[in-house]
Amino acid sequence: MFKSLVNLFFPKVCYACLNLLQDNEETICVDCRHALPVTNFHLNNDDTVLKVFYGRVKVAQATALLRFEKKGIVQQLIHGLKYKGYESVGVVLGQWLGNELKTIPAYNTIDMVIPVPLHKSKLRKRGYNQVAKFGACIAEALDSGYSDNVLVKKTNITSQVTKKRFARWQNNEAHFTLQNTKTIENKHILLVDDIITTGATLEACITVLNQAQNVKISVATMAIA
Repeated sequence: MFKSLVNLFFPKVCYACLNLLQDNEETICVDCRHALPVTNFHLNNDDTVLKVFYGRVKVAQATALLRFEKKGIVQQLIHGLKYKGYESVGVVLGQWLGNELKTIPAYNTIDMVIPVPLHKSKLRKRGYNQVAKFGACIAEALDSGYSDNVLVKKTNITSQVTKKRFARWQNNEAHFTLQNTKTIENKHILLVDDIITTGATLEACITVLNQAQNVKISVATMAIA
């Protein structure tokens, strides 16, 4: 009764198409979920994401759940997640990817999941890191640890969207730092982010994580552009 009243005055909508959700649907309607452009990289042993890092930094495994297209359904979801407080999008995508990764032996050696961090000023303004729940859900599925206090963004930089690869690399090179280093020594780390484009931000984070002794690093993102 109470739930029905809540839905009457505050109807739940799909964060992708904005249509009303049915009683058995959460966050993303069934039609939109079926329409999402999944990559299946990790299921098909596809090294598309790994190739982004060839000759730059060493990455053990790498995958992205979805394909990102401008004005597409994935952009709608991630925009809502980042700017409208739709944190449950990160939960849905994290549970989805986590449940797939746990069936793959290479990902079952993950010791800790670490999200790409936000600068403290942006975190304070937004109120959350859009990658946090995505990473935490993957960690839960893999029965691994999760930490957001190892990798730190020490400077606030402008949007990377319109910058070319070298400019992004220059802008990211010295903007991350490591703390609590001992907690990741001799561990297999899964670094998670929302979208991978040129890979410059992830590369910068991996370079910093490699300052710890004997770390192995893999990558997983919500989407690839």
